Amino acid sequence: MGQKFYIETLGCPKNQVDSEKIIGTLLADGLAATDDPSKADVVVVNTCAFIDEARKESIDTLLTLDDQRKRSSRLVVTGCMAERYGDELAEALPEADQIAGFGVPIQIGRKPIKVTGEVPKFDLLNLPRPKSSAPWAYIKIAEGCDRSCGFCAIPSFRGPQVSRDVSAILSEVEQVDVREIVLVAQDLASYGKDRPDELGAGSIVQLVRDVSSMVDWVRLLYLYPSDLSDELIDAILATGVPYFDLSLQHVSKEHLRRMRRWGDKDRFLERIARIRSIEPNATFRSNFIVGYPGETEEDHDQLLDFVREAQLDWCGFFSFSPEDGTHALTLPNHVEQSLMNERLSELREMQDNITAERRDALLGETIQVLVDEPGIARSFREAPEIDGVVQVPETLEVGRFHSVVVEQVFGPDLIAVPVAGTHAG
Repeated sequence: MGQKFYIETLGCPKNQVDSEKIIGTLLADGLAATDDPSKADVVVVNTCAFIDEARKESIDTLLTLDDQRKRSSRLVVTGCMAERYGDELAEALPEADQIAGFGVPIQIGRKPIKVTGEVPKFDLLNLPRPKSSAPWAYIKIAEGCDRSCGFCAIPSFRGPQVSRDVSAILSEVEQVDVREIVLVAQDLASYGKDRPDELGAGSIVQLVRDVSSMVDWVRLLYLYPSDLSDELIDAILATGVPYFDLSLQHVSKEHLRRMRRWGDKDRFLERIARIRSIEPNATFRSNFIVGYPGETEEDHDQLLDFVREAQLDWCGFFSFSPEDGTHALTLPNHVEQSLMNERLSELREMQDNITAERRDALLGETIQVLVDEPGIARSFREAPEIDGVVQVPETLEVGRFHSVVVEQVFGPDLIAVPVAGTHAG
C-alpha cells in the first residue's frame, strides 16, 4: 500500500498556491493525499509568519498535528516560518522531523532532517500543480517584494520581486482548468517591473487581458494604490469582475509617511470615485493597520472619516504587530494595546454597518453567481475564502454560472433562488 500525505495550509492565498505546488510534487513522487492526518505518512504544515498571531497559530497547529499523527510519520514544517526562523525552529521544535524553507524538497523517508539549507532547491514558483478541485484557483504571478513598508518583514525572507514568465503563468491557468482565476502576489500591480526589457512597462495590464481571454472571471488581490493606473482600472473593468482590493493600510498622509507608504485620504477617495463613475456596481475591499507607532487621534479621526465617506464593501482592521528587523521598531510613540483595541472597535462597528447596508441594497436584485460547492456560490462581489457568500439551492450545478434573485440577507451572506426559466452557463 502506497504512502499518504496530509498538508495543512495557514496564512494568505499565496501560501495556498505554494501548498498546491507541494501537493503536485508529492503526487508526482507517488504519494496519495488524505484528509486524515492520523493516516498520513508525511504531515506537512505550511506556516505563516506575517504577524505574531499568525506565528502562534502556526505553532499551535503543528503541535496539534503532532498529537494526531501516527508515530511512524514525518512531520514537516515549511512556508514562511521555516524560511524566516529555520535554525530557531529546529532548536525549539523537536516534534518536527524536517524544517523545509522555500523550494526545499520534502523528505519522504524516515531519517530526521532538521535544517535543510544545504539541500538543492527547486523553483517553487514555477512547479506544476494539479487541476483545481474548485471552479476557481489562485495563480501567483510573482514572488517577493521591492517595497520597504515600515511594518512589513516579508522582503527580508521572501526576497526581492521575481516576476514569472507570461508563458508559465498562462500554462498554469490551463493546468488548473477553472472558471475563475484569482491573481495574487506580494505586490501584484508591480508585476514585470523587475524585468522591464523582457516584460515591458505596465505588463500587469496585458497579463490581465491575456488571462481574461482564457477564463470567465479574473480577479486581482492586493493592489498597491500608487500603481492603480487608469489603464489598469480599465483592464480590470473589462474582465467583467469590477472588484478592487486596494492595499491602503491608512489614509493620514503624515502617518502613511511614517509607514513608508504612498498616498493620502483625498487621493484614495478620488480613485474610488473615478471607478464608481465608470462602474457604479464596483466592489471595494481594503485593510488597515491600527496603532502603528506615532498614530495620533487626528490620524485615527481621518481614518474614521475615510471609512464613512468611502463606503467600502469589505474591510479588515488589524492591530499593529511589531516585527523584528522592520523600520517600525525604530520609531517612538508606540500605541498602547488598550487604545488600539478602542480604535479597532470603533472602526469595525462603523464598517459592519456599512457592509450590512451595502448587502441589504442587493435585496430583490438579479445577480449572476458561480457555484463553488453544493449550496454555496459567489457573485463578482465576493472573493473566494475572504468575503461573504451567496447561499443557493444545493440543486444548482457546481462549476456553472446561474442567474439568481437575492431573497434574504444573513450577515455578510446573501440567500438567493434561481431566476425562473433560466439555465446554467
